[in-house]
Amino acid sequence: MTHLVAVVGGGDLSTHAVLAAEALRRAAGRRNQRLDVELRGRGATGAPLSESAIRDADAVLLVGNGDLGEGRFGALRRAKAAIEDVLTDVEGVIDRALAGAGPASGAAASGAPAPGGTDRRRIVAITSCPTGIAHTFMAAEGIQAAAQALGHAVRVETQGSVGARDALTPEEIAAADIVLIAADTGVDRGRFSGKRVYATTTKAAIRDGKGLIATALKDAELQGAEATEAGPARPAAAETKAGAYKHLMTGVSFMLPFVVAGGLLIALAFAFGGIDAMSPENKGTLGFALGEIGAKAAFALIVPALAGYIAYSIADRPGIAPGMIGGMLAANLNAGFLGGIVAGFIAGYTVSFLSRSIRLPKNLEGLKPVLILPLLGTLVTGLLMVYVVGVPVAALLAALTGWLKGMQGASALVLGLILGAMMAVDMGGPINKAAYASSAALISSGIYTPMAAVMLAGMTPPLGIALATRLFPGRFTAQEREAGTAAAVLGAAFITEGAIPFAAADPLRVIPALVAGSAVAGAISMTLGVALRVPHGGLFVLPIPNAITPVFGAVVALVAGTVITAVLVGVFKKRAA
Repeated sequence: MTHLVAVVGGGDLSTHAVLAAEALRRAAGRRNQRLDVELRGRGATGAPLSESAIRDADAVLLVGNGDLGEGRFGALRRAKAAIEDVLTDVEGVIDRALAGAGPASGAAASGAPAPGGTDRRRIVAITSCPTGIAHTFMAAEGIQAAAQALGHAVRVETQGSVGARDALTPEEIAAADIVLIAADTGVDRGRFSGKRVYATTTKAAIRDGKGLIATALKDAELQGAEATEAGPARPAAAETKAGAYKHLMTGVSFMLPFVVAGGLLIALAFAFGGIDAMSPENKGTLGFALGEIGAKAAFALIVPALAGYIAYSIADRPGIAPGMIGGMLAANLNAGFLGGIVAGFIAGYTVSFLSRSIRLPKNLEGLKPVLILPLLGTLVTGLLMVYVVGVPVAALLAALTGWLKGMQGASALVLGLILGAMMAVDMGGPINKAAYASSAALISSGIYTPMAAVMLAGMTPPLGIALATRLFPGRFTAQEREAGTAAAVLGAAFITEGAIPFAAADPLRVIPALVAGSAVAGAISMTLGVALRVPHGGLFVLPIPNAITPVFGAVVALVAGTVITAVLVGVFKKRAA
């Protein structure tokens, strides 16, 4: 029997790489084919291929990109494939590997130019979404797969709430022909002075990576100091269209770690000190200390961080100080997150206008970012917040807070239906993120029920799909049934995007089922008064004391939404061919 070994991964190990490895193992098992698989990359688990396995192998299959350790295989016959090829046609990939064929579908060509004489270009890219989870890595994989298919060299840095991973080095940036930014948040471009830069959204990279790269190579423009001779650098059209939404999402992405840390610490304070843990009489206890850290420190910085990084997205680093100071004023004036959003936009656009308008001699230009812009930006933002914006926005927030806290019965049910449906209608798109961002921001005002509805409704689509693949296997292909397990894991972790491949394959039947299940989950959650103090975590927050309450209500909402989604998917979808 032919012995095949495979290496899957490269760079930061992704969910898709894990799925590809599992698909290869299962396909080999069905064929009684001897196959050893190694997952390679940062975060990989499992043992590497042994020397005896490599020595006994007849061929090696290299899947993905990055460092796959090809030097180990000497003259061993090789085949190459993209991760997407394995996920869509695993049997064909194995057949080509066993036959000694070249790269599968032409999509995983190593470093050679693509057919038709396309010039090989060096591309560095950055991907980023507000939470830095699904869309960040899906966009990265879209760019990597497209660059391989087109014969270009590419390196991708991913950015999220946990910071940059697989960061680009100065040498890689210097050697690159273009810089491609696919981000739904603001990205610091200070490293790219003198480089040709093209900016767009993560959705463009996920939907059509090849088209994006072709457009970027054609339309990228010079960035920074060396661009002055050719005219001012401008953002790409797609980034310009993102406008206020992109700036808001940048603020949200930087705000989330403060919400997560503060919420969990407050929950732990209640766990150690009871419901009165933060009362003055408990001063000196562990519960009181945890409450001080969470409520008085982490939560106090939520609104300033939101405002500061909205301003940063608009005006770069000079906008951070005016934005944060405006956000602190909003908090002190009881204008909350609404005031923080307003302060961020005022500060950002004020600093951006001043930066364009103020002209100084070259020897004094260095004063602008460290003295003139922060001072004038803070002055304008602060005065507007104190005399114009603060009081009416505080009144608006108080009215909103009172309405949300007093909601019961039909009004809670309707809001839950709306929030739940928003989470499923585009699964990580603008509508989904609007519901998520507004609910996360409400945590800073002590309103926790919308966040619970949003999280439970966001978990429902992938969990419902996973259940449907088990209840109605005839409605799905073999590959989709295998991917159902991964969808369950993603759903448990509150990654709604796990349902995207299924919705994309049959949108008219699947999306209505997802929306219905999520709407029911959101409605039940709001009606039962389920409260969530942290903006993420999925099932993993259930064991944390007081992070989500009542736990029984959360489970009821999640189970009901999941079952409804699964049943409707089974009813709507046709049998797989």
